[in-house]
Order: sequence, then C-alpha cells, then structure tokens
Amino acid sequence: MFEFLDLPRGIATASVADFWVGVTVAAVIALGGFVLAFYYFSRSRLMEDIPTSRVRSAAQGFVELEGMAEVMKGDPIVSPLTGAECAWYRFKVEKHVRSGRHNRWRTVDKGVSDALFLLRDATGICVIDPEGASVTPHQKLVWYGHNERPSHAPQRATPWYLQLGGSRYRYTEERLLPGWPLYAMGLFRTVGGANEVNNTSDEVRDLLADWKANPRELVQRFDRDGDGQVDMNEWQRARGVALAEVRDRQRERARQPGAHTLAQPGDRHPFLLSAKSQQELGTRFRWYAVSGLFAFFLIGGGAIWALTLRFA
Repeated sequence: MFEFLDLPRGIATASVADFWVGVTVAAVIALGGFVLAFYYFSRSRLMEDIPTSRVRSAAQGFVELEGMAEVMKGDPIVSPLTGAECAWYRFKVEKHVRSGRHNRWRTVDKGVSDALFLLRDATGICVIDPEGASVTPHQKLVWYGHNERPSHAPQRATPWYLQLGGSRYRYTEERLLPGWPLYAMGLFRTVGGANEVNNTSDEVRDLLADWKANPRELVQRFDRDGDGQVDMNEWQRARGVALAEVRDRQRERARQPGAHTLAQPGDRHPFLLSAKSQQELGTRFRWYAVSGLFAFFLIGGGAIWALTLRFA
C-alpha cells in the first residue's frame, strides 16, 4: 500500500529516460491488448454469423463443420513422443538451461503433423488438410525427464510441482483423437464428381502426346492408306478419337462421388480445428477479447495518468 501511495512521487521524480521507457512499454502493452480484443471479438462474431453446414450439402467456400475425427485408411498417424496413434499431433522438447542467475527452457526439438485425416458427420466425410490450422487439441500432456527423448509415455499430464528435482527436459505433446468430437472452420472444396471443372483441350493434348510417345502403335491405329505414316487427314481423325475418349472419361468421372476437403483459406479467414464445441470456443474467444480490453483501458489509462501527472 505504501509503495502504491508513493507511485505519484516516483513518476514525478523519475529520470526522463526511465519515464519515457515506462510510458512506451505501457502504451505498447495497451495497444497489444486492443489488437487482441479486436482479433478475438472478430473471431467470435464470425463463428456466430456462419451457420454450421453438413458435409453433403456444404457450399463451396468458407464453412464450419461439426463431426467426429477419424483417421484414413493406410499407415497410422503416430505421435513421436508417446507413440500413440492419433488423428493429429504437435510436440515440443525443451531443455532446462541455466545461465548465470537465470533459468529458462530452450526448445531443442518440435514438430507438427501434416498428415490428412477425416471429419465425419451424419451425412458424409470430409478430408482435413491440417497444414496452417490453429488447433485446440483433445489432449495435452506435459511431463519431465532426464533424456532428450522420453523413456516413458505418461497416462496424464504431470503436475510441475512434482517435477522439481533436477529434470533436464520438458516434453509437451498435443493430440486430436479419433472418435472424438471435432469442430472445424476453413475452406471447403469438393474435388472430382459433378463439381469437377474440366479442361478438355489440355486433356486432349496430353492424350495425343501419350499416343505420339508410341509411334508404332499410333501408325497401326490411324494409318488408313498403309504408307507407314500418319498424314494430316489421319491426324485430324486421331484428334477426333482423342476428343471422344476424353469426353467419355469426363462423363465417367462425373458419375463418381466427389471428395470433400477442408483446408486453409487463401484469404484472411481463419482455419480452426478444435476439440471444443462452437459454443465453448466462442466463449473462450470472448473472454480473451474482454481481457484484452481490460488491459487496454487499465494500462492505457495508467499511461495517460502518468503523462498528466508528469506534465500537468
């Protein structure tokens, strides 16, 4: 209490350099709080304004989906530190470093999964490309050890106060788990099927190039006058046959079901993958925004008060 009451005298008697450093730091923190508030308020409003889509009927473009995380067929996705199978992971290994009187954790290894996985709802499945996503995981484990790679995989996070005993390494692993709920917001596209945009001229050119690569077969197929060459008229017929084949292929592809994908938008829209529901995530974002506004008004007001006190 005494130090707080003595604060006005400290501001008034501080050196010019110390005063302006303090005011600048306070202004930067206040500005950061305002930016943080704007960022999270906009995210929260965006989530409220965009209706949740179904995979089967989602429009092409920016959407939000809710379903269950699943892994694709093939090689499993395995988290590096615990060896657990998952849909997505992020990990970090830090080493405890002592420099003089200061202790800190220095990152020595880290990584994040970029393997594709699935989101399934009642209407279909969507392939998730997690590269560039902001992820809120289902599970986060933090534990400690004496080697750069952990010798064991904990079943749950280890409280930090139980590890005060000279552990040199700290391990952090986050995972999205198959069979657990998943909220996603990003760029939705359907590849193949009736939604596929065909480039007929390019496909015809590529097919003719394939035929040219095997001249003997090309001559056998299109040399009608038997001179051992494909003349101009015969080449035009070859082009017509190639066009017909390409259109047959396009019709066949259109009859196949398209593959739905969700990936990072190319604009400023967010790409979110979250174990939290839309409501939970929106509440978290609003609390972050309120905290930013609180820092803006409190610390910014303190900087203005200090300026007024100094120069009034």
